[in-house]
Amino acid sequence: MNLIDISCTLAEAVDALHFSPPVGYAYNPLDYAREPHEEYLRRYGEGRREVFMLGMNPGPYGMAQTGVPFGDVVMVREWLGIDGSVGHPPREHPRRIVQGFAVTRREPSGTRLWGWARARWQTPDAFFRRFYVANYCPLLFLSEAGENLTPDKLTAADRTALYAACDAALTRTIELQQPRYAIGIGNFATKRLQSALPGSNLIFGTIPHPSPANPKANSGWAEQVDTVMKELGVME
Repeated sequence: MNLIDISCTLAEAVDALHFSPPVGYAYNPLDYAREPHEEYLRRYGEGRREVFMLGMNPGPYGMAQTGVPFGDVVMVREWLGIDGSVGHPPREHPRRIVQGFAVTRREPSGTRLWGWARARWQTPDAFFRRFYVANYCPLLFLSEAGENLTPDKLTAADRTALYAACDAALTRTIELQQPRYAIGIGNFATKRLQSALPGSNLIFGTIPHPSPANPKANSGWAEQVDTVMKELGVME
């Protein structure tokens, strides 16, 4: 099994789920943005990695548009060198239309995360030689009003079904890449790592989520990440 196999299995599993309010729409970029998504997996994910970094779920102007975790369109195209055909989810909110690589709005979380990697490793190949970045949940959730919903806002029953599918994909990815470090991008991701991988020998860590909605991210975010990485022994 490789990363594309894991991704396809996860896509099928979450496509079979049904979500109750407050969820009005669920976009799955593993389906409609599979071309750039698989390009990311092939180019940057195969083989063992020392450091596994996990985010929460797609942002409306990031992975939901490009199929790449933290997929700010400029960073994905110009730094990661990925482009590709992107379609549409079966149901779209009129205020959250998927534009793919034609989207003009930036994704701040992706700008910060990939900007940090670019500033310290210069090239994607140098960064991905040691690191890999994934999202725990592949779905973007929207309310009927078009509000972005994170997975922790789902009902308990919906979370249970969703987490079972995502935990399975996460476990298989870790088995494949055999990292030494598992770093949550935000507290939610760290909790899911620890829950899905009990008793592992992984060194767990947490960096602040780069979203502007996180007050800690809006002042010296990259320097905060450096501090955590140095404390863990990832960076000197």
